[in-house]
Amino acid sequence: MNQKFADFMDKYKDAKMAVAVSGGVDSMCLLYWLHEVGADIVCLHVNHKLRPEADTETEYVKGVCEKLNIPCHIFYWEDEKPETGLEAAAREARYKMMTDFCHENNIEYLLTAHQSDDQIETFLMNLSRGSGLYGLAAMMPESERDGIKILRPLLNVSRDEIKKYCDDNNIKYFVDSMNSDEHYTRVKIRKNRHLLNDDLGISDARLLLAIQNLSRTRQWMDKYIEARVEMVIRSWGALFTESFLFDEAEEIRLKFLGTLIQRIGGDIYPIRLNSLQNALSKLGADCKFTLGHCTIRRLNDRILIVPEGKRTSFRKRHEKRKHI
Repeated sequence: MNQKFADFMDKYKDAKMAVAVSGGVDSMCLLYWLHEVGADIVCLHVNHKLRPEADTETEYVKGVCEKLNIPCHIFYWEDEKPETGLEAAAREARYKMMTDFCHENNIEYLLTAHQSDDQIETFLMNLSRGSGLYGLAAMMPESERDGIKILRPLLNVSRDEIKKYCDDNNIKYFVDSMNSDEHYTRVKIRKNRHLLNDDLGISDARLLLAIQNLSRTRQWMDKYIEARVEMVIRSWGALFTESFLFDEAEEIRLKFLGTLIQRIGGDIYPIRLNSLQNALSKLGADCKFTLGHCTIRRLNDRILIVPEGKRTSFRKRHEKRKHI
C-alpha cells in the first residue's frame, strides 16, 4: 500500500464513506486499499449501459465486494442517451446517482480513484484551453459536489504503481475501450505526454510540483473569496457596490462573481471563463443581463444578482446592505 494514501486516509478513519468503483484498475486498487486500512465504506457502481461488457463488469464488482464483505449498491443509467456530449452526460448522471445515495444514507464523503496521471492530464487539457488558476490547479484532494465532500486519496499515486499493485496481487480489472479512442482529447494527451519528458525534459514530477504550487494559491483564494461571498449573499440573492468587485485583482473578481452566480443560480458546474470576462466587461457600466440562471443588474454604483425571473429592484435591499 502507498504510504501517502495511508496518511491521507488517517484523518477519515472513523468516517462512513462511499467509494465509486467502476471495475477499472484505479478503482479496484482503491477498493482493496480501503479494505486494508479498515475503512467503513459502501461501494457504489454505475452501469451506464453503454458497452456490451458493462454487465460483466457489474457482476465482477459485486462479486469482489461480497468476497471482501463490503456493501455494494448498483445503479443503472436508464435515461435516453444524448447523441452529443455523451461523456459529460454520463458523468453528470453518475455523480447525481451517487450523491443522491449519499444524502439518503447520511454519508458525508464520496471517494473517487483519480490518480496522479489523471491530474497531469487534467492540467494539460486545461492548459490547452487557456485556463486560469482554477483550471491549472486541476483536481483538489478534497472538494464538494451537490453537498457531498469528494475525496481523491490517490492523487499522489501514479498509474504505474496502481497497476503494479493489482498485477502483483492478481487483482482482476477491466480496461475501458474508450481509453484508447483518440477522438477524446484526454486520450491524445495520455498517448503523447511522454514527449514532454523525452523531448523537453519536463518530467511528471515537475508537472505535479507546478500543480501543487498552483493548488496552494487556489486554496488561499478560496478562503478569501468565500469570506467575501458570505458578506454579500442572502436568501434572495446578493447586493454590493461596484468597488467591492472592481477594487480587487481580476482573478479575484472573476472567481468572486462566478461563485456568486453559481451559488445563486444553482448550477453544478462553474461558469466558463470567457462568459465571466464578458460579464465583468458589461458591469463596467449600467446594465442588465442573464447568466447561469441569474439576472445581473448594475445601476449607478450598485450591483444586484438574483435568480432568473426574480425582481431586480434595489429598493429596501440597498438600505439593508448600503455598507457593502
